[in-house]
Amino acid sequence: LEAAKREGGSLGEHAELLDEVTALVELPSVYVGRFDPAYLEVPQECLILTMRQNQKYFPLFDPAGKLLPKFLVVSNMKLADPLPIVGGNERVVRPRLEDARFFYNQDRKLRLEHRVPQLARVVYHNQLGTQLERVERIQLLAGSIARALKADALLAERAAWLSKADLLTGMVGEFPELQGFMGRYYALHDGEPREVADAIEAHYRPRFAGDRLPETPIACAVALADKLDALTGLFSIGQAPTGERDPFGLRRAALGVVRILVERGLELSLFELVKREDVASFIFERARGYFQERGYSAVEVDAVLSLRPARVDLVPRQLQAVRAFSAMPEAESLAAANKRIGNILKQAGTVPPGFDIALMVLPEEKALASTFKRLQPDVDGALRSLDYTAALKQLASLKAPVDAFFDKVMVMDKDPRVRANRIGFLGTLHGTMNRIADLSKLAK
Repeated sequence: LEAAKREGGSLGEHAELLDEVTALVELPSVYVGRFDPAYLEVPQECLILTMRQNQKYFPLFDPAGKLLPKFLVVSNMKLADPLPIVGGNERVVRPRLEDARFFYNQDRKLRLEHRVPQLARVVYHNQLGTQLERVERIQLLAGSIARALKADALLAERAAWLSKADLLTGMVGEFPELQGFMGRYYALHDGEPREVADAIEAHYRPRFAGDRLPETPIACAVALADKLDALTGLFSIGQAPTGERDPFGLRRAALGVVRILVERGLELSLFELVKREDVASFIFERARGYFQERGYSAVEVDAVLSLRPARVDLVPRQLQAVRAFSAMPEAESLAAANKRIGNILKQAGTVPPGFDIALMVLPEEKALASTFKRLQPDVDGALRSLDYTAALKQLASLKAPVDAFFDKVMVMDKDPRVRANRIGFLGTLHGTMNRIADLSKLAK
């Protein structure tokens, strides 16, 4: 770090390389090497990867994050005159940078769109076809998602069509880690719209835990399509992760779907995106871990996700409402009552739709029904405006009449009409109480 500062630069994201180099040397000495600034015409990701991966050098960056024509070498020898070491390393890195420039210049001679048909010769998976067939599926799904987001479907489809073309370039063949990054540069060189170029790079995000997400609706559409196609396809041929084995990175893909939907606030139904039940369940399992890492308890998360909400982007609001509800003095009693109602409905089997207040006999059931009828418009209004906390606060006022109901009313009455009406009422009450979360999960 001190050497970088002396050269007026910084090391960027260097932690992983620093650990590796630290393990390789016993008496480290740091020297500064330089290369021809003309190489900076090559995308800096290529030069950085060449220096870090092949030579274990530390590239230097200016305050804006742009690569400088300098790098740090860590040697096991401390010399009064470091010129031989510095000169030797500069000679070693030069052909590496020249190779990167060669690949970059050669790749740009053929447009990305002309590479796409060649993907028919690249097998994606022997049971799922070629990369071209995969691109066609991604294109179809990306367009559909973009339309749902009211984004430009044609741009999303164009980005999806070109998204895998850079796999056939020399640069990505040499450095697979650059897939997407090079696609963006080549798309811009070809004159593609910037939204398309950005989506080509961003559709791989998040590449790792904590990575940035796609930023535009078009990029989000392509990223979701890419991940959902992988999940659906590989699950369909029995390649779901087992234990610690996840060779296709499907856990990362599912978590990426959750993060994009939640953190980008996308108003999409998960069940319209995913038709397979096992894939939806897998995504919900990733969502459990994701929300717990964000500070919600396992009980709070289970209360919301056990309902399998279609709109994953609304789950944070639901969790906040559940947390606020749990802090109310009425919460424990209502959660227990909710659990009791659920057990009664299971025992009843068939639950009649709705109820008739005229068939209610006892004052306690009439009082509860009247209070519920009075609250229902406010609860429905709060739900429509997505104010879940207000909705649960309204329901909390049912505590006293609910307690009185269970103290005085026998649900399984001998009169079949009265019994059916009470079961129908409890079914309606239960459905309203559990529209945000399964409150019975909060019972202690």
